[in-house]
Amino acid sequence: MVREINTREVLPITKRKKRLIWAGAAAAALVGLAAGLDSRLTAPHYQIESKKLSGTVRVALITDLHSCNYGAGQRELLDAVAAEQPDLVLLGGDIVDDDPGLPAENAYTVVRTLAEQYSTYYVTGNHEFWSGQAEEIKENMASCGAAVLAGTWEDVAVNGQSLRICGVDDPAAGEAVWTEQLDRVGEAADTSRFTILLTHRPERVDAYMQYDFDLTAAGHAHGGQWRVPGLINGLLAPNQGLFPKYAGGLYRLGGQTMVVSRGLARESTRIPRLFNRPELVVLELMPQGSA
Repeated sequence: MVREINTREVLPITKRKKRLIWAGAAAAALVGLAAGLDSRLTAPHYQIESKKLSGTVRVALITDLHSCNYGAGQRELLDAVAAEQPDLVLLGGDIVDDDPGLPAENAYTVVRTLAEQYSTYYVTGNHEFWSGQAEEIKENMASCGAAVLAGTWEDVAVNGQSLRICGVDDPAAGEAVWTEQLDRVGEAADTSRFTILLTHRPERVDAYMQYDFDLTAAGHAHGGQWRVPGLINGLLAPNQGLFPKYAGGLYRLGGQTMVVSRGLARESTRIPRLFNRPELVVLELMPQGSA
């Protein structure tokens, strides 16, 4: 047995050392908090393969803008979209907020500019209905050049690929209205062409899976507001509660796929985002086996 003899005296921590320790801990906490509150725009990419595709289509998914400010002329967001070179743009609801303190023109500037360059499709979210001006907002979106989908669909040919884009209003339009719209577009889901459902609410995925949509694109959950990357995907989301199942990201659901954007809300949020940066989602639709 080796016996260690330690003759070093354990000295008490001086007040100066205590101050240094507390200062270091506080600095580390502030650095961590600053990283967690980072509100710079990010652009995650998701690859979705399908036997119905023979080429690649790039889609920009924008949700939950809530009339927020992205710099002069909304250039921060618009330049980010341009950098991704999408073939088309999907607007998944809550683009306009119901708070009159958040200028609706922020939203319309984005939509107007995007629609001048890309095929752009829009559905409502709950906040458009909460504003009491949902129909006016839809008219404004159409005037900006977006195709407004409300229990309707449009076929689009891009890069030699044929897609069907279906869309429904938010359930805030009324449950009967929402159900009728979903039934209508569900019956239009085409087994021969890649079909996308554009909708605001991810938590209603069980209803979407009753139909033959290849991809559901949604928002609404705001990424669960607070995240611990690699541990907690989201803390709290509307209509899902604590630890939401569909806070954000890509979900494989049998033969279907759902992508939930964490959204673009910044100054509109009552609870600050933590480790949950606002995002522009990029969807890469591609042939089976090409990823």
